[in-house]
Amino acid sequence: MRTMSKVSVFGGNEMASLFVTTEDLEKDLGLPGLVVVDVRPKLEFVAGHIFGAVQTEWRDFSDPDSDIKGLLDPQTSCLEEKLSALGIGNENRVVVYTDPFDSWGSDGRIYWMLSYLGHQNVQVLDGGWVKWKREGRKTEIGFANPDSSAFKASVRPELIVLKDEMKTLVGSRAEGTCLKSHVVIDARSSKEYNGAVGPGIPRGGHVPLAINIPWDQFFNEDASIKSREELQRVFRENTLTEDQEIICYCTGGVRSAWLLTVFQFAGYSKVRNYTGSWWEWSRDFSLPIET
Repeated sequence: MRTMSKVSVFGGNEMASLFVTTEDLEKDLGLPGLVVVDVRPKLEFVAGHIFGAVQTEWRDFSDPDSDIKGLLDPQTSCLEEKLSALGIGNENRVVVYTDPFDSWGSDGRIYWMLSYLGHQNVQVLDGGWVKWKREGRKTEIGFANPDSSAFKASVRPELIVLKDEMKTLVGSRAEGTCLKSHVVIDARSSKEYNGAVGPGIPRGGHVPLAINIPWDQFFNEDASIKSREELQRVFRENTLTEDQEIICYCTGGVRSAWLLTVFQFAGYSKVRNYTGSWWEWSRDFSLPIET
């Protein structure tokens, strides 16, 4: 009988295990301890999903009392309950997937959230639903009925940035300090970065001195991620180095979480997600912006 091996994805050469191929995942379906999580909308999941998968969305874990959509529920116990109800325990191997071309990187958001909560065995399906479906791999339709498990969080604050810390960092950079040690990355489109606004966004522009690296430029035609060498080339062109602390943001901490995932895959270990992102920053008129 085949057994499930534990996959750690938090540092060094282990980053190569962050993504799992469609071929390898199909071989592992049905193994004890494996939880495959589909983070597409529920209607899409019901119409067809990877065999044995469970379903959730990143919004299910947002702060229910905040208008800032990207903020996590501050009640860690609520996050634990929701993850446990999906069948996710601390010892499970979790593989997250979505439609990479129609999701804002929501698989990266769930990967980041689980990592932030201390889960040590999380992967992203390379190519997601797009590649899985094109290759004719095993699927099913309908709802999921997962067996509950028990997840206990061990929060990793080094993976998150909140507004007050972001404000201090931006102020320090404006004064000319920590310009080389810390970098702020805007994962939104170039139009958004340069001032275009969407619904609910009161101000256009970007965080001062932020570098624009749009989140969606790292896919191949089959929705798989580009090679580590290609990713590293893009980051080097933006004068980024592995020893810098990198803070990613977008509109609501979703695309930025995907970009964090990409950075980690490329070997950058000091990467954090500003979950409030532009939804939060643009609404506080005391905070500076650039256009």
